[in-house]
Amino acid sequence: KGRLQKILKNATNKLYKSIPVGAFVTALIQSSSLVSVITISFISAGLINLSGGLGLIFGANLGTTATAWLVAAFGLKIKISALAMPMLVFGIIFSFQKRNSLKGLGNVLAGLGFFFLGIHYMKEGFDVFKEYIDLTEYAVSGFMGIIIYCFLGIVITTILQSSSATLALILTALAAGQIEYENALALSIGANIGTTITAILGSLSSNVAGKRLAGGHLVFNVITGIVALILIHPLTYLVEDLSNILGIRAADYTLKLALFHTIFNLMGVLIMIPLIKLLEKGLLRVFKEKEGRDIDEPKFLNDSILEFPTSAISALMKESKYLYENAIFEIVTHALNVHRE
Repeated sequence: KGRLQKILKNATNKLYKSIPVGAFVTALIQSSSLVSVITISFISAGLINLSGGLGLIFGANLGTTATAWLVAAFGLKIKISALAMPMLVFGIIFSFQKRNSLKGLGNVLAGLGFFFLGIHYMKEGFDVFKEYIDLTEYAVSGFMGIIIYCFLGIVITTILQSSSATLALILTALAAGQIEYENALALSIGANIGTTITAILGSLSSNVAGKRLAGGHLVFNVITGIVALILIHPLTYLVEDLSNILGIRAADYTLKLALFHTIFNLMGVLIMIPLIKLLEKGLLRVFKEKEGRDIDEPKFLNDSILEFPTSAISALMKESKYLYENAIFEIVTHALNVHRE
């Protein structure tokens, strides 16, 4: 077994391990969508089981809140472009090095540099844009406004294929005073639901195991989003109380949005943990293995596992074993001219 397979097996055999691992990896690479695609690839190759994969997805939702805190606490409070340029310079230099560790560090620095630079230009763009058009004039209050902006958040995230990018956009618009605080909360809920589209698209070329995980991701995010929409006003009051305790200023709506985003994602995980076995049974019932599979039809090999070398090698080994166990008898009997008929 490869090193990555051993790490994943050890990290996902228990729910209390897989959730923190998913959160840590997502916070590190700043993309829950990428973690979802990787997890689908690994579960398709049989590297991890469904329960472990669901744990990673739950954790990824928690880890994606790190983006909101990063943007709200640093990206909008200091002149972030001053940090972005050195990161880009050193990132590009390191990325051309031969050592994999330096190359990896270079990619991380370059990614963060572009991310911070993007926030800087988005903030400047909204400030200039406000001189000509004030988007707050189009704000919709009440529950209808919450529904409309939640749907808008889903659409934007579907287009951008990243809830982190959508959150950065929401936070910069909020900091520039281009959207109302309540509408921004609804947009963040919509972004959480919209991020499942990447997992769904990634599962289209995977086997039944990958489709089960994508289905679980959709169910988890939709339930979390619906609960957050229903409890949006009590959660807002909770954010206000916690802001007073944490020393967040009354007018610092970007940090309050980051806190709201963290609270409702944590709430979603706490709701779904007791229901994980029920969710697993439901997914197994809905997405069933194809019966009467032909011996020449692959079980583990599919397009999604080719994204990562470890999953591709593991799938090839499992496919070879499956072929040997299920096809060798028919191959031998045909060679001896003994047919089914």
